[in-house]
Amino acid sequence: MISALNAAAPNYDPPARSFQIFGFDIYYYAVCIVVGILVATGVVALLFKRRNIPVDWTIDLLLCILPLGIVGARTFYVVTDPSTSIAEWFTGFRDGGLSIIGGVIGGALGVVLFCLIHKINFLRVADCLLPGVILAQGLGRWGNFFNQEVYGPLITDEALQWFPFGVYIERVGEWHYAFFFYESLLNILIFALLFALMWNCKKKPHGLAVAGYFFGYGTVRSIMEPLREPSYILGSHVPISQVFALIMAVGGVLLFLGILLWNRKKYGRCFGAAPGLGEPLAILPAYYTKEQKKKMEEANKLRVAAAKAAEEAANPAAGTGDAGPAAGQPAAKGEEGKPAKRVLECPACGARFVAEENVAYCPFCHSPVQGGTKDGPEKDR
Repeated sequence: MISALNAAAPNYDPPARSFQIFGFDIYYYAVCIVVGILVATGVVALLFKRRNIPVDWTIDLLLCILPLGIVGARTFYVVTDPSTSIAEWFTGFRDGGLSIIGGVIGGALGVVLFCLIHKINFLRVADCLLPGVILAQGLGRWGNFFNQEVYGPLITDEALQWFPFGVYIERVGEWHYAFFFYESLLNILIFALLFALMWNCKKKPHGLAVAGYFFGYGTVRSIMEPLREPSYILGSHVPISQVFALIMAVGGVLLFLGILLWNRKKYGRCFGAAPGLGEPLAILPAYYTKEQKKKMEEANKLRVAAAKAAEEAANPAAGTGDAGPAAGQPAAKGEEGKPAKRVLECPACGARFVAEENVAYCPFCHSPVQGGTKDGPEKDR
């Protein structure tokens, strides 16, 4: 295909816009968008798992944002494009005409709906979502290649007439700058940076990927927008897309600074939390499914029953009202030359049990317990 693209000649063989399945036209533009959505869903699922959000919530999130994102993308395009009337909302849908900025607005409303349903922090979810969104945008841009749209100015220098630096537009018989390719490449680069940030940075605050997305995508779009072919700039008198892109870029910077200042005020540090001031890790608290909660409750009941049995075995008089030994105190005198039994308390899980050694391991979580003291591995907070 590349060799054909590099041969800008009358016998140029342009890429097909669609293929047929059972006589129904499937547009490559739509295929690129669907592929982007599927890949983004996988990315979101990975980050959900990494940051202790149930992976099966990914489908719920997709069902919330996908319809609203599509409606927002089409509506924004129809409202801001002077050559398209609102009556053409449905009629020209399959010929393209979707605005990424409108899709972001509609998708944001979907995230709000998802967070209200699951009672979870908005920025916590958006941090996992937006790396996938920018990747989907980068992959979806290739739909413009198949539609031969969203390109830049004319390339007159024959030395620069090669793909992917330029793209040959069949209907005008000219080479133009391949803006769709530049934007795709930059979006994928932004994705790599945001994904690395969310995967490796576990400390507070939430919202850093949101700020990074708005700044990165807004900056790229605000630079690219005025250089496009005028017919692809939304807005009749005011370049609406460029204005929104600039607002996104500036808003990303302000959001980043605001998040750091708010976290410092609440937790004593720009990143993370000072000791004793709250949750130190962004991956906590964990969200559990009903099955996980049920297993945890059953395990807790077994632990309580085992602790009660250990106390009764260590101090049979406890059943008559006499006070039993406290944790760490001898439960019974041992025979000469043997250590006395002791009731120990695990500092990690809180379980109480009887041991015949001053140094033992908790039978429930296998943490070391020394003489009944609370010295041991620090409990995760």
